[in-house]
Amino acid sequence: MNASDRSTPRAVRLAQPLAREVVDQLAISSGVCVRPVPMYRLDTLTGQSRRFDIPCGATLESKCPPCAKRNVQLRKAQCREGWHLETEPEITPNEPTDEQRYLIELRALLQAHRDQAEANGEDLASWDEAIDQVEAEMRASGLRGSVLGRSSTGRKRSTRRRQDAPELPKRKKLPGTLGRFYESPDGKRFRPSMFITLTLPSYGRILDGAPVDPDGYDYPRAARDAIHFAKLVDRFVQNLRRVAGWDVQYFATVEPQKRLAPHLHLAMRGTLSRKEIKQIAAATYHQVWWPATDRIVFDGDQLPVWDDACGYLDPRTGEVLPTWDEALDSIGDDDEPMHVLSFGDQVDPKGVLGGTDRADHLIRHYLTKYLTKSIAETCEPSNQRQKDHADRMLEALRYEPCSPTCPNWLRYGVQPKNARPGQAPGRCRGKAHKAEHLGYPGRRVLVSRKWSNKTLTDHRADRRAWVLEALGLSATEDQDPNRYTWKPVRPGDPDLPPLGQRLLAAIADRQRWRELMAEHQARQEDPEFSATKEGRAA
Repeated sequence: MNASDRSTPRAVRLAQPLAREVVDQLAISSGVCVRPVPMYRLDTLTGQSRRFDIPCGATLESKCPPCAKRNVQLRKAQCREGWHLETEPEITPNEPTDEQRYLIELRALLQAHRDQAEANGEDLASWDEAIDQVEAEMRASGLRGSVLGRSSTGRKRSTRRRQDAPELPKRKKLPGTLGRFYESPDGKRFRPSMFITLTLPSYGRILDGAPVDPDGYDYPRAARDAIHFAKLVDRFVQNLRRVAGWDVQYFATVEPQKRLAPHLHLAMRGTLSRKEIKQIAAATYHQVWWPATDRIVFDGDQLPVWDDACGYLDPRTGEVLPTWDEALDSIGDDDEPMHVLSFGDQVDPKGVLGGTDRADHLIRHYLTKYLTKSIAETCEPSNQRQKDHADRMLEALRYEPCSPTCPNWLRYGVQPKNARPGQAPGRCRGKAHKAEHLGYPGRRVLVSRKWSNKTLTDHRADRRAWVLEALGLSATEDQDPNRYTWKPVRPGDPDLPPLGQRLLAAIADRQRWRELMAEHQARQEDPEFSATKEGRAA
């Protein structure tokens, strides 16, 4: 402590801002990642090693506001570019690499050995493990899909529609993804699109975001609907394509309502009548064919015990609990599904024309507005009733199975899929049971493959190329993927400067880039800007 600090009253010193906090605030205002990941890049041609701070890429503002803001801007660009395309997207598969060809050949060899071992009655565990490892390497190399096509469990469920669900019309399939053209009386042709909002049904009367009668509110159904909501959305898209007749493309986001139930905002390319959209929503449902959870078998201190030889046992009788596959096999053809979910009556379809203020308003204020916040952050309780409602919802989710591997199945007398020791009901680490997700374990943004003819990585590369061009740098420099190798900086590396120092350097770089960007913009607007600047410099 220096002399000036000793002469300053303590209360005044405590009120002074911390320099480190000011650095973080300046980094955020400058668009610099505040949680950068330090990495070393080795140039295999020159042998030189250089350290880079890689942005963390967080999508939530609570973790890193600059990275979250950049991700939202990318989503806005992705939504805007695909919503009103005028030409069909062309997706040409890449030629397989030598590594991918090798992995396919290795997969074929392993399959042949496995088939021979099965014919000889040998143990298949080692071959299955090897095949799983190779298929993981195949996915990591960029191959998609399965070499064996769709996997099948051998269980067949009836595809006949439920009697309580209305039938859907089916149009003749049209090629393409753009939808239909319409022509006005004056001869102008246009192709509108749609913005659709879908909600879940009521579980009880709501007042100001909380149930009027908490005891009568159907929390178990609300929890299950939230967990399986993504599957219901998939069914809606399937029905949408069936009725429309063309390969409908969409950009959708999942957000919570104030009552904590998830709902969907969906931008659809092409248009149907509002009546048809409401019919499709009313006819869409999803059946969950899981073991029944209407009877609690184990609770409190009486929990299943693990046995290395056969899995979980009943502590009272010593009997082995049925495995996940055995529990599914026991579901008969005349049994009802464990749960059936459908949309509520509130369906709001709107027609939208491309390039209008309305389209931009829907993108900014509905489709991407809350993507920088977690689901729980978008509806934080403002009073005690809402807080109690959120607590009851989390309690309902605590023992609700969220997936085949969820430990909560032990509560209902079934071993979870891929059971392992140490599992117990109420201790699942799945997203659905965490307070920030409110039961919804799926992705917040749902985008069809042919939406903008680009992946999010492609949109990020477009943005980078535009910035580099504006800064007068090469967008194609250092593009050889085999030239560089990357490795993380180990904790305690003596060559790694403190985070504050690295942030200061990044802030200075960002300020320099902004000056170059301002010059580029001025040059675009005034061709004489360059000559004037050069004259002043001379």
